[in-house]
Amino acid sequence: MVLVETGSVDGGGSGAMFDGIATRYDLLNRINSFGADRRWRRTTAAALQLDRAGGAARVLDVASGTGELAMAVARRYPGVSVTGVDPSREMTAVGRSKVERLGLGDRIELGEGDAQELAFPDHSFDAVTIAFGIRNVPDRHRALREMARVARPGGTVAVLELGEPPAGLAGVFSRFHIRFVVPGVGALLAGAEEYRYLERSIRAFPPVAEFAAAMTAAGLGSIETRSLTFGVCNLFLGRPVGRPSSAETGP
Repeated sequence: MVLVETGSVDGGGSGAMFDGIATRYDLLNRINSFGADRRWRRTTAAALQLDRAGGAARVLDVASGTGELAMAVARRYPGVSVTGVDPSREMTAVGRSKVERLGLGDRIELGEGDAQELAFPDHSFDAVTIAFGIRNVPDRHRALREMARVARPGGTVAVLELGEPPAGLAGVFSRFHIRFVVPGVGALLAGAEEYRYLERSIRAFPPVAEFAAAMTAAGLGSIETRSLTFGVCNLFLGRPVGRPSSAETGP
């Protein structure tokens, strides 16, 4: 159960790489995850608990792709506005069309942007999210610090990401699916290179405890991890600690 992901401006998972599959992105994700990707995004939206904030909360969705998580958040919380940024121009264009078609254009704004250099003031958002994109960012630490910077004190940073599943029968099946089925389906429906990259990036992503430690090192605390679908996907939640300023997030 795996997805294509966006989010990088450089390297194997560049925004340009995914421009070519933008119109097939959502269909391929449905097929490759057996439809679980929608449930994972709904779980992420619910974990933000923005109904407790009251008023008109603001959310930033980083590596927003075609806007699926942005729309899940907007649907969950009728009073919330969502800004989504992604390096892929074509993915963003597909997302805008979906947003308008669903009548959410007054609450969701999608545009181009780099996770490593977010063009927003400190403490601008009640929550910051990224789904299936952090693996593509060349400098993950910098991206995580940027996400912590633009989140308000007491806000939530949520990272939804795939990884190698743990040992066991489910893990064996999932690894087979990732290493053989996904590249085959991708080559048939879209293009082989994107799916070879996907398989490699999943295998290279750090274990849950290691990535949670990376979030801590980037200025996030109260880290919570949730294993989804036998560990195929994981949700990481954290809150800004020390509230790094923009001057502290440079290379």
